[in-house]
Amino acid sequence: MKKLVFVLCSVVCTAQTNQYMKVILSKKTGKEISSYSEGYGTFYDTDYKKQGIVDSLGTITFESPYKGSILHVFKNRFILYSEEGNGRKSAVIDEKGKELIPLNDQEFNTPWWSEECIISSKQNSEAVYDFNGKEIIPYSEKIRFSGKNRLFVLKDKKWFLYDFNGKQLSTREFKEDYSFEDDRALIINENGESEIIGNNGQTLHKFSKQVVNINAYPYLITKNKSTGKYGLIDAEDNTIAEEIFNDITPEYFGKKEYIYLTKNGKTTVFSKKDGKLYAQTFKYVNPLLGNLFSVYNDKAKKSGIIDLQGNIIFPQEYDFIKSFTISGKDFIYLKKENEEQFLDKDLKNIVGDGVQIFGFYPDNLIIGKQDRYYRFSVKDHSISELKNISEIKNEDVDYFNPLNQYSKPLVCRNTDNFYGILDGKGTEIVPFVYEDIITFGNAENEIVVKKEGKFGVSNFQNEPLKDIIYEKYFWQKEVLRLDKSKKTDFIYFTRFKNNYVQL
Repeated sequence: MKKLVFVLCSVVCTAQTNQYMKVILSKKTGKEISSYSEGYGTFYDTDYKKQGIVDSLGTITFESPYKGSILHVFKNRFILYSEEGNGRKSAVIDEKGKELIPLNDQEFNTPWWSEECIISSKQNSEAVYDFNGKEIIPYSEKIRFSGKNRLFVLKDKKWFLYDFNGKQLSTREFKEDYSFEDDRALIINENGESEIIGNNGQTLHKFSKQVVNINAYPYLITKNKSTGKYGLIDAEDNTIAEEIFNDITPEYFGKKEYIYLTKNGKTTVFSKKDGKLYAQTFKYVNPLLGNLFSVYNDKAKKSGIIDLQGNIIFPQEYDFIKSFTISGKDFIYLKKENEEQFLDKDLKNIVGDGVQIFGFYPDNLIIGKQDRYYRFSVKDHSISELKNISEIKNEDVDYFNPLNQYSKPLVCRNTDNFYGILDGKGTEIVPFVYEDIITFGNAENEIVVKKEGKFGVSNFQNEPLKDIIYEKYFWQKEVLRLDKSKKTDFIYFTRFKNNYVQL
């Protein structure tokens, strides 16, 4: 196992996941690598209780002379902390420890990190520097990031808008520091009106009603101050729906074609395409393909399908319904007990009867029928058999959410009774050499592998994270616990991504 680790490191070091690079560099340096990303890691020296920086080849580029910590911001930029007594000083350094923003009684407390500039806070004032140490905005009362390339600066209790070059973009005074999204921000102006401004502070729209959400722009959600009810208008202040709804939610994922208005346990759908409202008799409505929606009954815990006019296309008797885009075409998957269907735009089941679907991938499906397994093309409905596969472990449909549009790779057993993993194309990515492979819920990337009665940890990239030496394992939410005799080790789960780089 150790030999494999160092062969991989020397040949394809840049192709490893960040988690595996921590394993590799810890073995190579003999130090505890606490983080790794973008070519650099930080380590902790348990003897001296100090930290340092290591590059992807295992070369220690900097060892801190201070007690404290090092935070990796991005690439070769770090924040160095020096802790003495009850005090703490901070600096921005490069990978060799050169102080770009000198060590001082300051904190870098921005709400999110930018790779262009950073805010330094000290003595109740704040300044902006770039990551080479150049001062962009001198110390002021307060400074806040406000979008991808905008800052709000507080002077004499008034907020002013700046760009990342330190240029003041407008003489306009603002009451608050607002947030920009897609070069627009919703503000309350000096007259108490809802207003949308552009990223130079210019007025784009003013409204007679109180606007509370612009995420569906050019459609806007309003709220009645006295009743607390919500309504819908367009960017020209024209009323689309009166303020009579308990809640209004725009679509945040997918094609974003609809807005959902709820009242008295029922949902009205607003179609951006034709600008019309469609009242439904259902509470939970989710878009599928075309003008079709899945509707869920929380008492029966069953789903069905309706169209935009509210006509029932499939009754509420299904356990799971979801839309998939595969090979550029939209489909609907329905599951009812052991019955599964995969419908095209004409609502025709293209996989046939008696088929079980094990994986949904960007270019194809993995299916099973009569104890044989196939790669299924949605383009021409052709199938190619997965040779020597006797079992595929079925994943729970709860895995799917807006961030997990497709299946993870599949844990399979071959005809020799060994387990391995195939990707969505049917290619072997973890060899068939294990007595068992155990996966974990949600989107965890780590897997437990069993060999000769012992357990270890790998992942879907076939990276050995823990040697196969443990007697027991326990899944404890975000961490995996491994026991060997009286020794216990832990490994934190990371997120699985469908677009991972294969070795």
